[in-house]
Amino acid sequence: MSFLRVLFCIGFITISSAYMLSDIKSAKIETCRGCSLNRLPEVKNFVMQDAPLYDRLQVKFISGTPPELVLLGDDDMELERLPLSNLNRQECNKLLENKGFHMIPKKEEF
Repeated sequence: MSFLRVLFCIGFITISSAYMLSDIKSAKIETCRGCSLNRLPEVKNFVMQDAPLYDRLQVKFISGTPPELVLLGDDDMELERLPLSNLNRQECNKLLENKGFHMIPKKEEF
């Protein structure tokens, strides 16, 4: 691989991950409701059961779309897009926590 190509790749990686956690304002999970999600039971459980419990996170169902976490900054500018297909449920939750998202505490019922 040429020196310029390596330099370009390093620069691209640096630029694409140059945001800070404080730049993340919200996120969304884009995924189909069935097809690929049905083949990923761990991710499906995360999307259907865990994701709705997080602050600043919405789930958007788009036909034929593989599951991805989309991190958003100011004015809903896309900062990063991360595939979820290769993760299990616990790893999906850990990814959100590492990106600064927290589950909304359940209100106590009297």
